[in-house]
This record gives sequence, C-alpha cells and structure tokens, in this order.
Amino acid sequence: IRPLIFGLPAELAHRLTVRILSTVGKFIPASGRDDYILSVSAMGLEFSNPFGMAAGFDKNGELPEAVSRLGFGFTEIGTVTPQPQDGNPSPRIFRVTRDEGIINRLGFNNEGHKIVRARLSSYKALLPRGFPVGVNIGANKDSPDRIDDYRIGAEVFSELADYLTINVSSPNTPGLRDLQTAEALTQIITQVKEAAGDVPVVLKVAPDLTEDDIDEIAKVALKVKPAALIVSNTTIDRDGLKSSPYKWEEGGLSGRPLMQKSTEVLQQFYRHTKGNLTLIGVGGVSDAADALAKIKSGASLIQIYTALVYQGPGLIAKLKRELA
Repeated sequence: IRPLIFGLPAELAHRLTVRILSTVGKFIPASGRDDYILSVSAMGLEFSNPFGMAAGFDKNGELPEAVSRLGFGFTEIGTVTPQPQDGNPSPRIFRVTRDEGIINRLGFNNEGHKIVRARLSSYKALLPRGFPVGVNIGANKDSPDRIDDYRIGAEVFSELADYLTINVSSPNTPGLRDLQTAEALTQIITQVKEAAGDVPVVLKVAPDLTEDDIDEIAKVALKVKPAALIVSNTTIDRDGLKSSPYKWEEGGLSGRPLMQKSTEVLQQFYRHTKGNLTLIGVGGVSDAADALAKIKSGASLIQIYTALVYQGPGLIAKLKRELA
C-alpha cells in the first residue's frame, strides 16, 4: 500500500497513519518474546530489544500500545510543550524519496501538556510490562521563559514517563539550539532533574555541532549527569543529497542521508564521555548493519522513524532478527 500512501501529501499520510494505528493498534497481534541476546539494561531501565520509536512519530501520545505491538523495545512521545501549538505553516514535511529521507519544519506542533498527560495516563495500564515510554519535552515558541518550560514539563510528566528527554536541538523553533550552550544546558538539566525526581532525564543533541561544541556539551553532561544523550536530532546540512525539488526547503533532514553524520557525532560523544554516559543512537538507521554501526560507535539503544516510512512496519522484526 506504500504507493497509495506516497500518493498523498506527506503530512496527510502521517495523520492518516496515526489515525489508523490509534484505531486498530490494540488488534495488532503482539510480536512475541524477543531473543534474549537483544535485551539491554540502560538508564536503570530494562529493554527487551534496543529499537525504539523516535520522537516525532507519536507527538500526542496516541500510539504507545500500537508501537509496542509492532515489536519496538520502547517508544518516545512528543515533543510536548506546555501550551498547545499549531507549529509552522504548511506545507512543512517533504519526502526526499531518492535518498530515503524526509525534511520537516513542523515546529513542535502538539496538543499541549494537559491533553497528552490525560491520554498517556489512560494508556499506561494497557501497555505490556517492561515497555518503557519516554516523553520528549520542549518549549513553546512564544514562551517568555523557555528554560522554565522544561521544568514544567518534568513536573507534569514525571509520574507517567519512564524517562524524560530534553529537546533543545530541533532546528525548527527559532533560537532553540542556542540553549545548547554550557550555561543554558547546565541550568535546564539541573532544574529538570530536580523536578523529575527518580525519573531518568535524557538530553537530545543536534548533529550540526563543531568539535568544540561536542567537547563543551560532553563536559556539561559529565558534570550534571543526565541519564543519557540522544545523538542526534535532524540536520540542516544538505551535503550528499541527490537532486530533489525539495532539497533546499528549510527544516531538519532525517533518514538515510543522516546516517554517516549522526554516527560520526555519536563516536565523538563516546570519545569525549569516555564511555561514562549512556548514548542512544538515532539518525539514518535503515538495516541491521546500520544498527550495528551505531552500537559499535557507542550506542546502547537505537531509535528509528524515517526508515519505517520507506520500508513499512515489517522493518522492526527484520532488524531484530538480523541483529540477533
């Protein structure tokens, strides 16, 4: 059915997919027990396999049960901001089909803390035991105090989330990546950790970082000790993209073209943190060889999104079988 889905505008296809999965997700046959060799202990949590759904697919917490039944080891919902927001004007998602990539400039479109928290609360009892659900928290575009938005997010979701992700690395909210400075990061992580209590706090970083940036962020991370780093978000770089009518659209690029860059940044973070911090690899994983490359570069867990758009939900079973 992919040709039918690809005949639709990208955002409409995504909304339709979410609607279908939210309706039929509970009827998807469970994928069965994972091979024990795929199990991972990280951040004080247990994962039956290392593959997680990356943030951005299930922005409003509608699909944790469906994602678990598709065979993932964990999922991350969001990004969720304190107040609902519509995000950037459409069109704002573009398929770079020849490269198996996607460019998006959604801008944290979501239903806000109140609605997402209520939905997640109703879902938690339905999820299989040992299926961690992370919540990716962000700041509203027009917030008078973006740093405080992250603290509020931690307070709202700490009772329900298995881990919380601080997203200061999206390229689609003006000025957001400025919060990746040492001073701002120290303040955000410290406040979020205090509000989160025992819930692991994770930091998601951009791939468009210099060696000095990576060194600075790594030093902050080793000092204030988030539970993990997610490496990386989407890139504003277009190097290596084949010709496409959307090549120069503004936004973050994900998918296969991000694999090499995000893996190199992952390796750098591993070197700078000397293996003393859990790393989650995301960006361009399309097959088991890519997953193994992330693991060899220092990742304990792996997140996926764009490859599912191009290969379909059978990808997860294939990845698990081949990686095992």
